[in-house]
Amino acid sequence: MKTIATAEITTDVPAAAFFERWADMATWPEWNLDTDWVRLDGPFQTGATGVLKPKGGPKTRFVVASLIPGREFVDVSLLAGARLTFHHETGAAPGGRTTVTVRVTLEGPLAFFWNLVLGKDIAAGLAGDLARLEQAARTAGVAA
Repeated sequence: MKTIATAEITTDVPAAAFFERWADMATWPEWNLDTDWVRLDGPFQTGATGVLKPKGGPKTRFVVASLIPGREFVDVSLLAGARLTFHHETGAAPGGRTTVTVRVTLEGPLAFFWNLVLGKDIAAGLAGDLARLEQAARTAGVAA
């Protein structure tokens, strides 16, 4: 497994607000600039599947591999010969604040190829995506 990017913030926005944004996948393009659209087939829960369309790339199937509301959300995109995993985690920080960490990994026999194709773009954009997600979560209306 290769970690291609990690981003972390500490904020006054509550974890529930981040989970509200993650669950509303149709709005992901508002804060994830590399995404044209996302469709989740059914409720936001472990085992749910969907399709996303990255800008300039083919439609990609994904699965919600893990969902622990308020703590963890893991989605896995199924690429030819590899799995691209986005691991989102929230935790309590001092002063009633929230830490949000996003780690992106690749694994599988063609992980080296996919890292060449998309690794640099993901690494370059992840911190900005997380900052835009924080702003979207801040305006989502979830009380602290």
